[in-house]
Amino acid sequence: MTSATHAVQRHTVAILDTEKVEGSYYFRYDEFGAHSEAPPHSHRWGHLNYASHGSLSMEVPSGLILCPPQHGVWIPPGVVHSCYLQHAVQYRSVYLAPQLCESLPSAAGCMRIGPIVKAVLADFGLRDVQIPVAEADLRLAQVVHDQLKATPLELSFLPVARHPALVQVLDAMQAQPDDHRSLAAWAATVHMTERTLARHCQSELGMSLGEWRQRMRYLRAIDALEAGHTVQSIAYDLGYSTPSAFIAMFQRESGLPPEQFRREFCAGSL
Repeated sequence: MTSATHAVQRHTVAILDTEKVEGSYYFRYDEFGAHSEAPPHSHRWGHLNYASHGSLSMEVPSGLILCPPQHGVWIPPGVVHSCYLQHAVQYRSVYLAPQLCESLPSAAGCMRIGPIVKAVLADFGLRDVQIPVAEADLRLAQVVHDQLKATPLELSFLPVARHPALVQVLDAMQAQPDDHRSLAAWAATVHMTERTLARHCQSELGMSLGEWRQRMRYLRAIDALEAGHTVQSIAYDLGYSTPSAFIAMFQRESGLPPEQFRREFCAGSL
């Protein structure tokens, strides 16, 4: 048997037992290697999962939640979830006692992590603060809680569809991300009017087909940056006519040009 036929060796990560945590906050810091996984489980506490380097995807009863770097996955108390990490990540999480979760979303989803939360997590990580005890640290933990309460929730950065025709379109776009077909052309492939397909996109995805395609390409670009591909090759693989057009899209989504993003947020820069 050749090495290519061997199954990937997965590594199970430790699950935090929140029943043993004192106080109302717990901050966790880990580095997980590629192909790490957490089997289905739940906590009595809610928690935000954040990868300061690398991307996160989590499976919940409502489906798959995909989040790029600079975003986190919010899991409310009692929600069963599992996780598989294709690439290495620097992992951060904020666990909140049940009473603190009453003012946070009751559904699992994706949250953009703002600079204030990032700064507190970085500070706590540097000082190895897991359970805030000092008055100043408790105030910072409260700031994180306040920031999360004010952060909008998306069910997923890249939502999934239910209608069979829309599922067919999205699967085809995933299979060939460089496909430039218009909304009308995609509608014709599934024997649907352009208006009807657009309506399904808004009702099921919460966005246009063009925006969904851009997000899908953005996630593909992050994976390619993780794998060490050049900006030029990524641009052409995703169907952009020039690297500059790809760079403009990537910067709109992430706020950074691809090479700077690679240095700051991809696991290869650890």
